[in-house]
Amino acid sequence: MGTASLDQVLTTAASGMSAQTTRINTIASNLANAGTVGSSEEGTYHTKYPIFSEVKQAIPGLSPDDQPIGGVQVTGIQESQKPLQRNYDPGNPSANEEGFIYMSNVNPIEEMTNMISASREYQANVDVMNTTKNLIMQSINVINSK
Repeated sequence: MGTASLDQVLTTAASGMSAQTTRINTIASNLANAGTVGSSEEGTYHTKYPIFSEVKQAIPGLSPDDQPIGGVQVTGIQESQKPLQRNYDPGNPSANEEGFIYMSNVNPIEEMTNMISASREYQANVDVMNTTKNLIMQSINVINSK
């Protein structure tokens, strides 16, 4: 494995960490809005999910040999299409003219499970970066000892 390959491993792991950071921030936003209500389905908070895609395009300014092999990027944030729960609560200040409120469709248990998964995936990318760093340091030590 050459230096360019190790650079590509670091770039790929860094892109994974960046994507998981976006995922964790989106989950935190979902959890913060878990108990919100609104007077309409459109105006009430819907669960959001980041959309990931593989990095395929070339990065301008890099030679073909230095292009990353892969990686991941966040290409957008999608809103859940799951219908919201509608409750009759005419005393609620958020109720519409018919007395109904709409509950956010955030499932806190599902979001906490997603948070654990994202955290583990982030940590796996950190481990890849640390292992790669150790390989580079060992390679430097071998070169310097000759």
